[in-house]
Amino acid sequence: MTKPSKPSSGYLFFISITAALGGFLFGYDTAVISGTITLVKEKFDLNVAMEGWFVSSALLGCIAGVAMAGELSDRLGRKKALIAAAAMFFLSALGCMLSGSHTTLILARLLGGIGVGIASMLSPLYISEVSPARIRGRMVALYQFAITVGILFAYFVNAWLLNAHSETTFHQPFLQHVISGEVWRSMFGSEMIPALVFLVTLFFVPESPRWFAIKDNMGRARKILSRINGPHQADREINEIMEVKQREEKASWGLLLRPGIRIALIGGILLALLSQFTGINAIIYYGPRIMEQAGLKLSDALGGQVIIGMVNVAATIFAIWKIDEYGRKKLMLGGITGMMGSLLIVSLLFYLDLTEGVFILTFILLFIASFAIGYGPVIWVLLSEIYPSHIRGRAMSVATLALWVGTAIIGQVVPWMLENLSPAGTFIVFALCCIPVPFILKRLPETKGMSLEKIEKHWA
Repeated sequence: MTKPSKPSSGYLFFISITAALGGFLFGYDTAVISGTITLVKEKFDLNVAMEGWFVSSALLGCIAGVAMAGELSDRLGRKKALIAAAAMFFLSALGCMLSGSHTTLILARLLGGIGVGIASMLSPLYISEVSPARIRGRMVALYQFAITVGILFAYFVNAWLLNAHSETTFHQPFLQHVISGEVWRSMFGSEMIPALVFLVTLFFVPESPRWFAIKDNMGRARKILSRINGPHQADREINEIMEVKQREEKASWGLLLRPGIRIALIGGILLALLSQFTGINAIIYYGPRIMEQAGLKLSDALGGQVIIGMVNVAATIFAIWKIDEYGRKKLMLGGITGMMGSLLIVSLLFYLDLTEGVFILTFILLFIASFAIGYGPVIWVLLSEIYPSHIRGRAMSVATLALWVGTAIIGQVVPWMLENLSPAGTFIVFALCCIPVPFILKRLPETKGMSLEKIEKHWA
């Protein structure tokens, strides 16, 4: 096959969308559980602690997946690790659908969590490593867009299955069991379809050119970069990569604590933790319960979740459009301001018992939109950009691990917070966690338009 003489934007888009399917499954897996919590709780007679374990068990798997993803991807490559993650998504969805006990359900959720953990780190990292600097923010933000689309799809599928569960009788015994009998099974099982698509399409994308460069295979790295950016730009990038490689030390975990890199690492860890402590996944996981406490019945609450998902997608499209124009820090600062304001208002509405109608939903939607414009896409872009190439997998693994630790904590403690602090107190805690974000951003560079190698020189 003749090597193209011009860059192929279609090829870049295809491989970026394929990698972003990891984000779709991340979002789908995160949100699909929102429709199953009440049903699984009734099926297995779970107390508050066991309900929290059901929600956070997958998150424990995420922590394990992220912990191994950095080393795995640095040794075997980004592509092979993503293929393993896709297989785990599929097997987890199948296991959850067929589980005969609470224990087997938890084990299947743990396996899926490992897949989510691997994909949550490697999908944005892979996109970052194949994308030109001028549009890298937009391309990596596709990952967050895919997360929001996955969340929205899960809400639609849950709502449709809940409707089919109550209104449809199936003559096929298996469908009758998993939809009409125990609809939560089909909610989990529906994830097998996108997981299979992800698995198949991964075989048609290349390995990361930066990974080839780390392994001193400059020929293959240049071939991939030429197809994406054109031969002239590929030569420039290869020269920058080789210049940086000459100064690099052998990759090790100890390098993460070097000056400069240490600042990037700590900043990434703190931003990752706070992305969860500001409440986004609490609303995604426990949205139906929060809305039920506001006086909505379960079917209406799930309908409200669909609206949340649609706003999430729309706001993320705006972020993709503007992230390479406004820059990462400006988007995140604007988003965190809107998040804090809406969290304070939602808390006040719960405190004053003004939760009837659409008023409270309006400010929850404003919170979601603010997150999707700023924090949501920017955190993944920053984490995939700010670390040196020879330790990027390890460093991003640590920062993403912090994100999932925060998510696991939220999944475990939110039921307790809702019971003991009330929804009003819970939202106040989330609002307070917005305060440190601007101070952390001051220590990080604005990375828009900078090549990964130039960002690496900044820390050096």
